[in-house]
Amino acid sequence: MESWGRCWLSRAGRLWVSCNEMAGGRKVNRRALSLQAALGNPCILPLQIVQGGLFKKHKIQLTYSARTSLAEAWNKISFTGQLFSTSHTTVDPKEMKKFQLLAHKWWDEQGEYSALHSMNDIRVPFIRDIVLNMRNDCPLGSPLSGMKILDIGCGGGLLTEPLGRLGASVTGIDPLEDNIRTAELHKSFDPVLAKRIQYISCSLEDLVEETSETFDIIIASEVVEHVADVEMFLRCCSEVLKPEGSIFITTINRSQLSYILGIVVAEKVLGIVPAGTHEWEKFIAPEELERILESNGFSVKTVKGMLYNPLLGSWSWIRSTSINYALHAVKSCAQEQSGPSEPPLETHKAQLQTEASIGSGC
Repeated sequence: MESWGRCWLSRAGRLWVSCNEMAGGRKVNRRALSLQAALGNPCILPLQIVQGGLFKKHKIQLTYSARTSLAEAWNKISFTGQLFSTSHTTVDPKEMKKFQLLAHKWWDEQGEYSALHSMNDIRVPFIRDIVLNMRNDCPLGSPLSGMKILDIGCGGGLLTEPLGRLGASVTGIDPLEDNIRTAELHKSFDPVLAKRIQYISCSLEDLVEETSETFDIIIASEVVEHVADVEMFLRCCSEVLKPEGSIFITTINRSQLSYILGIVVAEKVLGIVPAGTHEWEKFIAPEELERILESNGFSVKTVKGMLYNPLLGSWSWIRSTSINYALHAVKSCAQEQSGPSEPPLETHKAQLQTEASIGSGC
């Protein structure tokens, strides 16, 4: 928070609050609070800090009585919920422009997305087998039946469709409308998939408020290296995932080898993917990804290295995670609610007490 003005709460005063948004570092618009209190008559007034939209309404409940100092009132402020502002997004506009040009080529198995088509040979069994090992009731022929899956950055539905065929109810989201149109068109050729899959053109943060703890499984395959804010992205994943739900991620390590093979060879020499598809700086090491996941209430269970053979056009599992890797993590049952940490609160209360002793008047 940037500042809380010096003032005393009087019988029918107005309190102006100026602060920084606690979750995004952006300023929240100054709000006026009408305090309607009679002398000696306490009043409880909810304050909502709002800028744009909030995924979860952040409420500040202030209990005060007339002739109460601001420092004393601060002690009675309680915070509930988490704050995510839509003024900050996980979507990177530069990435949108890249994929906009290829929106009609998702289902060309020999085209720019050929490596993703062949990746299904290992990533689909990876997801299926882990889920089977965690479930006690698995219908034959439909191992993912009854599971609600969110496929983030679904593109044209390359991974969404096989998951639907395994019996899952899948929601595929992508911020590019052209990608969703391609996915919808391809889905329409299979009546079974039409019942199991729905596509939505939106970002992950758009879903958070309406789908809190809705999904059993989240898929973020070849997505993390394209988002604008990895930490916010994974916080949002935690919000929409049920307790004990699973998240599956495939992405690229940030290493010297990944630069040589993933950028120079794959994009500039062999043309496996279009030049400029990836930015090495946005790759993320498994250790870093694990740290962020654990800070958001996840427990990482599996990390496996992946290798693409451009001559055979196939993927295989390897021990090394220095290039591509797949990760599985589980959300903990009980998660601590995020909020202001103790040291900042103590610091601000000390500041308020000092300011309140200087004088009265706003």
